Amino acid sequence: MPSPMRKKFAALSKADPVDLAFDARHVWHPYAALGHTRPIYPVKSALGAHITLDDGRELIDGMASWWCAIHGYRHPAIMAAMQAQLESLPHVMFGGLTHAPAIDLSKALLALLPAPLDAVFYSDSGSVAVEVAMKMALQHAAVRGQHSRRRIAAFRGGYHGDTTGAMSLCDPVNGMHSLFADSILMQPFMERPKARFGESPAPAELKALRDFLHTHQDSIAAVIVEPVVQGAGGMWFYSPELLVCLRETCEELGILLIFDEIATGFGRTGRAFAMEHAGVVPDIVCLGKALTGGNLSMAVTVARRAVAETLSTEGPGVFMHGPTYMGNPLACAAASASLALFAEGHWQAQVANLERWLMQGLAPARELPGVADVRVLGAIGVIELTHPVDMTRAPELFVERGVWVRPFNRLIYVMPPYILDEAQTKTLTQAMCEVAEVLGRDRSADLAP
Repeated sequence: MPSPMRKKFAALSKADPVDLAFDARHVWHPYAALGHTRPIYPVKSALGAHITLDDGRELIDGMASWWCAIHGYRHPAIMAAMQAQLESLPHVMFGGLTHAPAIDLSKALLALLPAPLDAVFYSDSGSVAVEVAMKMALQHAAVRGQHSRRRIAAFRGGYHGDTTGAMSLCDPVNGMHSLFADSILMQPFMERPKARFGESPAPAELKALRDFLHTHQDSIAAVIVEPVVQGAGGMWFYSPELLVCLRETCEELGILLIFDEIATGFGRTGRAFAMEHAGVVPDIVCLGKALTGGNLSMAVTVARRAVAETLSTEGPGVFMHGPTYMGNPLACAAASASLALFAEGHWQAQVANLERWLMQGLAPARELPGVADVRVLGAIGVIELTHPVDMTRAPELFVERGVWVRPFNRLIYVMPPYILDEAQTKTLTQAMCEVAEVLGRDRSADLAP
């Protein structure tokens, strides 16, 4: 006879596949209260640049599933690679073992990255990739006898992840993690970049950056920044010349430089990596999100040979970290297929087109009441409002217009799949302008005497 547990699972298999009442009562969603106090939409499938809701409505995806599905959903080359890998080796521990998918992916990554970045450490999320970079820097300082260097400096306005160490690097005042300020390590923060992308920093800004590093040189093992684009901290695009200054000063003082390219890597800013806008190479780079084309969670921390050799020959002689799913073969197969598509180079024309279409489509928003700024870089388009977005109302307004956009704070922004065509992008930007106008009217009505 079937066991009670088997009967229970059999009953569940016949239930509504999208049980919203159960979801609301038991399932937490990102940055949300338990209980769905904001609208939530059940998804049935996704293909290309479209998300299909359970009720049959199709939405143009303006978010690329938080910036990672750069080739669109269910790309046949990536699906085929994953299916083939499933049939032989979905997973095996990486401790004491290795496999072709991890080696092949490492070769593909190093072919894309500039030398001397050539030592690859796999993990399973962007936050963990940042944690790994922090530990590399701290262990690097410790084994070299620099025992006072126990901090990591970062820009104000930045975002580097939600795990405990990564939280300490996010903006300490206006960031989403200020609630935990008394419970996490206090890091030194440089002023948020002032010079916009395309501008040259004022001499005073460069001097302040150099002075900061000289002042804190005895206490910081590394500096970590999001190159050119501060993402979840405000979608702020800043001058690459600041990265040049950072690289020169860190080199002078023997401080490691870490670039968090989790959001910007693989073409999002119009270059393969955002560091290319500045023509500089960090000591460590963190990559994730688009690495697998948005199909599986995977991240990587890549270090210069000199850093890796220090960690491998001094002190304990090993780097003290090892995730359970490190080098997961299935994720490696997806990532290799995604990088093969990326290497074909179609993304360059796609992102250039998106940049042009986003600039054209978002230009009218500059004249709307309640709009503080409009900015575009590569496949990123931003309308910044003067007030926080109503997150109860905004998603409904976008779904009504046939698009999926998830604003945050004062930002209505998109980072879509690169495969969007001109008509789809026009629908997306028109919806952004219309929703900004509606929210502006609502705000004016609320403030009226």
